[in-house]
Formats: sequence, C-alpha cells, structure tokens
Amino acid sequence: MIRNILFDLGGVIITIDPQQAIRRFEEIGLKNASHHLDSYTQSGYFGDLEAGKISPEEFRQRLSLEIGHEVTLEDCKYAWTGYVKEVPQRNLDLLRKLRSEGYHLYLLSNTNPFMMSWAESNEFDGHGHPLRDYFDAEYKSYEIRQMKPDEMFFRYVLMKERILPEESLFVDDGPRNVMKASELYLHTFCPENGHDWTQEIYKYLSETHT
Repeated sequence: MIRNILFDLGGVIITIDPQQAIRRFEEIGLKNASHHLDSYTQSGYFGDLEAGKISPEEFRQRLSLEIGHEVTLEDCKYAWTGYVKEVPQRNLDLLRKLRSEGYHLYLLSNTNPFMMSWAESNEFDGHGHPLRDYFDAEYKSYEIRQMKPDEMFFRYVLMKERILPEESLFVDDGPRNVMKASELYLHTFCPENGHDWTQEIYKYLSETHT
C-alpha cells in the first residue's frame, strides 16, 4: 500500500520553460546559456550551485566573470526563474486532496536558492502560500548536497523520513531519475512536463493496492 508520495518540482508541480530560462540568461549577457542549462541536472558551476558546493554569491561572481561584467543577485534570480512557465492550480488542488486522503507528501528537487527564494515566498501559488505549505517535508539538492539521480539522494530521504520504498510512489518527469528510483524499489510515475497528470496518478496509486 502506498503511504508516501515523493514529488519533483520542475516539470511536475510547476510547468517549466527551459527556452525562457535560456533567453533570460542570454538577456543578462551569457552568450552560451544553452550549454549550461539542462531540464533535469545542471553541470559546471551551475551544477555546483544546485549541489550546494558554492553559494549564491559565489555563483554570481562566476557568472559575472564569464559574462565579462558584474551581474546582481537579482539578475541571477530573474534568469533562473525563467524556468517557471506556470503553477497549474489543478496540481496544487491535488496536493491538498492527497494530503486530506492521508498520503504523506515529500518534495525531492534538484534546485537552487534563487529558484526557491521565489517558490518559498507568498508569491508561489498566487494565493499567499509558499511551496512548503503543500508538503510534509522538502528535500532540496543544494541543502542536502545530493542531486538526483544519485541514489544517495533517495536513500537520504528514505532514511530521514523512515519510510519504506515499497510504500512510496516517486513522481518525476526525468527518465533517469525515475529509473534510479525504481532500482531502489520505489514505485514510479514519469509524467511529461506540462501534461495534466492529476487523474493518471490515481492509476499508479490504485495499482499498488492490488
């Protein structure tokens, strides 16, 4: 029986627009932005930021050096939040519904402080509630210094929350992340970015009850 649902953020809870993020980084002066940005796992100093290896200020300095002129922390936030296309109300309504049905909800996200300064603000859902209001606990790559699809990310969450993989459903739009989770015996669901998955998820929840 599924008791726990582990959600990705970008591409699942929120719809992402990688091209908009690229355009914003280019707008602040990063010519080869497409080489740095990935929908699932960042690399280079972009990845170092999301892995918690460098601070937002260190990221700003590295970015400024590559661009050739100083950019501000607000510039960085503006560019990073270009990933956000929309926060579908249907997804938020479902999170509330699932919790009312007794499921424990956890966030597992490869993300960074710039993105989360928006997500954890009262601007997140348009109704004055931050992201954390929708989950029992959140696990962010830069805080725990692990990134999906590293199995240590999943093992850390399972250990910290004392939950069993066979009682947990992992929902992520990244095929590599889902594959790693399944290797650790979690149930998995891989919806596509932007698709309405709010009804389909019940198929995965009901299948595990048979």
